Amino acid sequence: MQEAKIGIIGGSGLYKLDWLAKGKPVSVTTPFGKPSDKYILGHLEGIPVAFLPRHGIGHRVLPTEVNYQANIFGFKKLGVEKIIAISAVGSLKEEIAPMDVVIPHQFFDRTTKRAATFFGNGIVGHVSFANPFCMDMAGILRDAAKKTGANVHWGGTYLNMEGPAFSTRSESEVYRQWGMDIIGMTNIGEAKLAREAEMCYATAAFVTDYDCWHSSHESVTVDMVMSNLAKNSQTANKLLELAIPVLIKERDCTCKDALKHAIVTDRKIIPAKIKKQLKLIFGKYI
Repeated sequence: MQEAKIGIIGGSGLYKLDWLAKGKPVSVTTPFGKPSDKYILGHLEGIPVAFLPRHGIGHRVLPTEVNYQANIFGFKKLGVEKIIAISAVGSLKEEIAPMDVVIPHQFFDRTTKRAATFFGNGIVGHVSFANPFCMDMAGILRDAAKKTGANVHWGGTYLNMEGPAFSTRSESEVYRQWGMDIIGMTNIGEAKLAREAEMCYATAAFVTDYDCWHSSHESVTVDMVMSNLAKNSQTANKLLELAIPVLIKERDCTCKDALKHAIVTDRKIIPAKIKKQLKLIFGKYI
């Protein structure tokens, strides 16, 4: 199977990449079932990349229904070391306006129904997640976003809600009081699983609306979001073209060794089935 070093997860509105139009669709099997769709394998300036639409082509998978375990395992199977997440988000601050790009540094998890770990079924471990994004990657995405001409915000917290309904006004106001910056429905599970898989992960978040707290956006609608997503897609394509040639450099971050001291289960009692199924994730440590 062809390998790719850089993985890209396309969010709402980004189901294909202009410069990957001639890429090869590849189905990947995983112990966790099917990923969201086929991975598109191709190259940018000779660099092998893999693209996956988070919600599937045609946007048919709810945020809660996304098989995050399969998606990340599939990238690992393809040889990916770094994952760029492109995401649509709402803004919780006046100064973060629609059409802006945010490179967040933190998460606040409000989900309740997500499978977001490779541990379990006889193997227990705990990875460090104090700093959930690879900051080396995040810096490269920030620089690329600035070069597109977008208004870029460095840092901030991405609140991951469950969805699929948008926030109530009361919820939105509470999140603002908590100091949250942007709100979305998908990235937290990807980031947790990528860390367990010792993959670098960073998000370029494209703001589509002010959520419902803002007087001009009291009712967030799909039409509003999709209209801004279409405008943002060109910026996302350009950002990726600029970032990927820089991201190909060798890793010098802690992400690549995240599992080194994480596994607490006695290796002798880890079920053989789990050792076999998850060799790709835990193999070098068990």
